[in-house]
Amino acid sequence: MTVSYTLEVASVRFAGFSRLLFRWKGSIYKLLYKEFLAFCGVYLFFSLFYRFLLSPRQQDVFEWFSLYCDQFTNSNFIPVLFVLGFYVTLAFNRWWGQYTSFPLPDNLMMVVSGNVHGADDRGRLLRRTLMRYANLSSVLILRSISTRVRKRFPTLDHIVDAGFMTTHELKNFESLHSDFNKYWMPLTWFSNLAARAREEGRVRDDIALRLLMDELNNYRAKCSLLFHYDWISIPLVYTQVVTIAVYSYFAFCVISRQFLNPEKGYKDHKVDFYVPIFTLLQFFFYTGWLKVGELIINPFGEDDDDFETNQLIDRNIQVSMLAVDDMYQNLAPIVKDKHWTQKGFSVPYTLSTAAETLRPAFKGSTYDMRTSVEDLELHQLAGTPANKQYLSLQGSVGDGLHGLLQKGNGILCEGSLPSLMDILPCTNDQEEADEGDTDATHHKNQEKTLIKVEVEQVY
Repeated sequence: MTVSYTLEVASVRFAGFSRLLFRWKGSIYKLLYKEFLAFCGVYLFFSLFYRFLLSPRQQDVFEWFSLYCDQFTNSNFIPVLFVLGFYVTLAFNRWWGQYTSFPLPDNLMMVVSGNVHGADDRGRLLRRTLMRYANLSSVLILRSISTRVRKRFPTLDHIVDAGFMTTHELKNFESLHSDFNKYWMPLTWFSNLAARAREEGRVRDDIALRLLMDELNNYRAKCSLLFHYDWISIPLVYTQVVTIAVYSYFAFCVISRQFLNPEKGYKDHKVDFYVPIFTLLQFFFYTGWLKVGELIINPFGEDDDDFETNQLIDRNIQVSMLAVDDMYQNLAPIVKDKHWTQKGFSVPYTLSTAAETLRPAFKGSTYDMRTSVEDLELHQLAGTPANKQYLSLQGSVGDGLHGLLQKGNGILCEGSLPSLMDILPCTNDQEEADEGDTDATHHKNQEKTLIKVEVEQVY
């Protein structure tokens, strides 16, 4: 069963994740405790062996070998972090891809409900059979890749007993010989039955039939993708390399991380602690990381965090039949809504959420950006004669200036935006032109409108 803790981390709080550390189901402790106890036992064995069973000369040899191994375990000689991090990232991407490839009938059932018409028994039969075929295909593919579904439907007879397939359909299914997985057969039945519904007029036009086939192909593609995820795994050699790197590293740590006799003056062996606390933490992190990769590489097993395939099958068949049968043309009377006569209405808030109404609506990161008058001047290409023009301020700044103009000496929110004092329009001093005259001074004397804006900082 998938372990969900989303509600507990809905809001950030002090030691929020720390509350999750005391869970057992789906935890790293449940995955790792056997390996952790085995490592502790082996370390304890070599510690007792070194301290009480070896002669002084044998202890010297053991200490020499421990120091030799320590040179490699305390360096990057074995690239555990690199190979392990890349492997777990690859496994996670694969896990997420399998999750997004799960065939859900929601889109397909909406298309069937809206385009296969008829409230009589024939119409009901067509819609229910179409969705049963779609769900049967997903059951067949999940039965091929999920141990939970395989245990639930060990034979095709169990699928017949569950109502996903009739006895006649089972005979047709078994009569078609193929060396490959036949999960696609119910989808072929779906397409043939949809074509028959078009001939009968239950599907009213070719566009609706095309929509049915497009959704069917999307559904089939997800079933096929799940099958190929199960078929093509992460290369075995990479899994072997990661496993050997992690276990060999800690196999040498059992020797190299022993506390040696501090009286002999070995480097970094000044104190005898008996329990290698940081080595145990390192084992917990690295081996736990490997266990995470082992857990998510195939989410169709029976681990605590594996996908709930049987529950998804139950959900899919139930909502499919509800959508195409019980809810077909089952509409409430169409009436005017509560806000029919209102304009600019607002939806009420509860007391616990009323504070959200005080927050201004987000309109864009540059909506409230201040713009000076000089920035509004249009830029003309060099050598192109043109009048200087000023664009009106847009957005909240422009709206604020317009509001201040209407209110006289109004003040904008927080006193941080400029207030408009006066607008002085200037007309042409002269309006005489000759089309052939291209002198620059002539264009400077053409009609132009200058807006003089004085900005008063409101304190």
